[in-house]
Amino acid sequence: MRSITSTRPTILQLGDPACSDPKQVGGKAVNLSLLAAGYRVPSGFCLTAAAYDPAHVPGAPLAAVLTTQVAEAYQALSLDLGVPDVPVAVRSSALDEDGDLASFAGQHETELNLEGIDAVLGAVARCWASARNERVLAYREQQGLEIEEVRLAVLVQQLILADTSAVVFSANPITGNRDEVVVTASWGLGESVVSGTVTPDTWVVRKADLAVKEERIGAKDRMTVAVPGGTREVAVPRILRERASLNRAQVAELAELAVGLEAEMGRPVDIETAFAGKLLYLLQCRPITTLGGPDTTISDTT
Repeated sequence: MRSITSTRPTILQLGDPACSDPKQVGGKAVNLSLLAAGYRVPSGFCLTAAAYDPAHVPGAPLAAVLTTQVAEAYQALSLDLGVPDVPVAVRSSALDEDGDLASFAGQHETELNLEGIDAVLGAVARCWASARNERVLAYREQQGLEIEEVRLAVLVQQLILADTSAVVFSANPITGNRDEVVVTASWGLGESVVSGTVTPDTWVVRKADLAVKEERIGAKDRMTVAVPGGTREVAVPRILRERASLNRAQVAELAELAVGLEAEMGRPVDIETAFAGKLLYLLQCRPITTLGGPDTTISDTT
């Protein structure tokens, strides 16, 4: 097993200025780390590319030095949040992920609601292994990205137990209209929305004044919920299936957030968010890589 001898840090806290180097932590972690000061981003830390062992055998223990470092970071996160063995989300962050050319949305490993250092260490190993799965390698080849020398970071963050989760596009990903924001949302954790196992509610919002142009209430018959040691997809209570998962004020709040992030990042963005009670959390922010050019904008004068 490879020993950790790099002089580069193997663990960085979200919000640390050193966590703004995509060559160490990948685009996903960089974006969240830079936004943590101004937005409600869940607390966490990142295992950098210096920690990554591409030869690690799934199921084998991680290097002793790294195990100690991750345990210390996880304990510090738990103490900071005042929750013993705080539930976390563990996500891959490849060094060329969530950049201007490729998003890798849904390609790499994501594990939710893990408690305890053993569970976190196991998820880290599985994230490493996901860098070599057939789906990821096929996507890399399609995008003209490196296949042999893949480098990966891993992001560990407090899990937000969402009442409603939403994916928001600051430009319409279907029509290419950059004058519109598209909000999709459903009950529970966001995996059902991201993975496409539920037909979410959808709002098309006019960017100029945040007015809703179109509303479609989806057939929300499934939702992802936290269960001990992970998550499970369950039936949505009948009373909630045809009820909008967001009110108009929340839709406007999400649209305003997406517009602000687009301005901050300098291009249209795709964000993942969660409402826990009245609090809105920003879980992910990446460029939209599938839009047409600026001439796809359609001015709305109605």
